[in-house]
Amino acid sequence: MRISLTNLEFYGYHGLYEEEKKIGNTFFVDVHVELLSKDTIIDHINQTIDYVDVYNLVRSIMLVPTPLLETLVGTIAHQILEKFPMAIKVQVAITKQKLPIAQFEGNTTVSIEKSRN
Repeated sequence: MRISLTNLEFYGYHGLYEEEKKIGNTFFVDVHVELLSKDTIIDHINQTIDYVDVYNLVRSIMLVPTPLLETLVGTIAHQILEKFPMAIKVQVAITKQKLPIAQFEGNTTVSIEKSRN
């Protein structure tokens, strides 16, 4: 089973450059959590991972200014696996909307896939 939260929008001050730290930017986060459940039919929240809890975890991490998107995706993936024992694999992608590069059009995305050992 997979739980996905996509296009989560956050405004943050992540980046290496002073301009990014002052002005901020819009970030979109996609999180996919594969989970192992003993039950074929899930009819109670205790049998799955509550996506509200996943969202709150992602939000708390995205609130902390961080120089590298690589750090953010790694932290999110690690903490999901740590907090949710049912999670067996996590994919996280963060897209930065505007880069402080002259004449750059488009977005940049950093992603990670992490599995439980």
